[in-house]
Amino acid sequence: MAAFPQGFLWGGALAANQCEGAYLEDGKGLSVPDMIKGGTVDTPRMITSTVHEGEYYPSHEAIDFYHHYKEDIALFGEMGFKCLRVSINWGRIFPTGEDAEPNQAGIEFYRSMFEEMHKNGIEPLVTLSHYELPYALAKKYGGWSSRELVEPFVRYARLCFEEYKGLVKLWITFNEINCLCAPFGNIMGGGILPPGDNVALDYSTKVEWDDEQRRYQALHHQFVASALAVKAAHEIDPDNKVACMIASRATYPYSCRPEDVLFAQKMERMANHYCGDVQVRGAYPSWADRLWREKGVHVEQEPGDAELLREGKVDFYTFSYYKSSTVSTDPTVPVGTGNVFYDDAVNPYLETSDWGWTIDPKGLRWYLNDMYDRYQVPMMIVENGLGAIDVVEEDGSIHDQYRINYMRDHIEQMAEAIDDGVDLIGYTMWGPIDIVSAGTGEMKKRYGFVYVDKHNDGSGDLHRARKDSFFWYQKVCNTNGEVLG
Repeated sequence: MAAFPQGFLWGGALAANQCEGAYLEDGKGLSVPDMIKGGTVDTPRMITSTVHEGEYYPSHEAIDFYHHYKEDIALFGEMGFKCLRVSINWGRIFPTGEDAEPNQAGIEFYRSMFEEMHKNGIEPLVTLSHYELPYALAKKYGGWSSRELVEPFVRYARLCFEEYKGLVKLWITFNEINCLCAPFGNIMGGGILPPGDNVALDYSTKVEWDDEQRRYQALHHQFVASALAVKAAHEIDPDNKVACMIASRATYPYSCRPEDVLFAQKMERMANHYCGDVQVRGAYPSWADRLWREKGVHVEQEPGDAELLREGKVDFYTFSYYKSSTVSTDPTVPVGTGNVFYDDAVNPYLETSDWGWTIDPKGLRWYLNDMYDRYQVPMMIVENGLGAIDVVEEDGSIHDQYRINYMRDHIEQMAEAIDDGVDLIGYTMWGPIDIVSAGTGEMKKRYGFVYVDKHNDGSGDLHRARKDSFFWYQKVCNTNGEVLG
């Protein structure tokens, strides 16, 4: 197995809306996730037009990282983290998204958090927009389908670059920006709200109120905002490095039928290349016109946008990887669960998680090789992990060997990709401490090395406990990936 490079960024990744809580504390404004009630794997989450008193909204308390961040960051430091990916909740800085003055309490919270990371030898990697659009902007403008959001986002980004200069030098503009290519992206990625109140969110299927025109227009506005933010980051601090973030899809044809192979290529392009090409290469791919025509979409672009996209290319490429996908044009092929971008055919060669997601470490190597060949910029895996049901034993121990196995197998394939020639600079697993699931709103779906006593109904005392995987990952971090046993 190839050695990991010196300075490799081992760590973990979190999102503010899934961990912070304190949803209206110290001047924070409502965000879109604050309007989404909890669900389960069998019951979809619901989005409401107002907060319903007495009902459970997971983001309102989450795991209360807002009040536990020093304790939690100390645990990450104990594990030997070199990097922690976090996000800033825009509504904690500008409560409505476009206030005349920023909320100083929010600015100081994140400053203290970044300082705490440095005390523990941890480099911050900061996402500016991780499904945390201020609710006021979603209501007023229809989310990112309006170009009106570009200016307030760039103002917010510039403030972050200025306030945290010297504390943060690694940035991501939009989390999993390509999710706007699928109905999943309507609300979480685009802030495009459904009509009515108490609307069910089923991320795996096309919903009645989905509007591809609005989604693809919203994507263009995010591309423009990202490019402007990249330019601002470089201007404010030449040491800043800014990345895109893609929800990866290693996509296989179900069979060697030419129809399946062509369909897999089409899905691969839509899921991975559409956004990656704009943000890394600085231009829409050659086939974008046909895609828009077939979807009946017209992407309105202003004069100068093409030049701006070329000038605002990112410095490195980050992505999430949880599963691979298998696709077919044959309607009789069995379809699995755990879909987001499109229906996945059942892959008979792969096992699945408790939530129906394929477990495919070699797919990670395939994806790293494919994307590095295409883009030739440093790569970083900023989400990868196993959502599972953990059992707390009578003595308080948590034996999560299944999580260790999952991560070991993926890290081994990362080493293979490095040996293949990929410039891989870091790995921040998702999420190092149990947090609220973005897809279902559950706490039962646990990812962490650190257990948090919080449950699907909101009960629990929030105490933290180390799982077996905590001590395993500690050895991985402290040996730079040499010890995986």
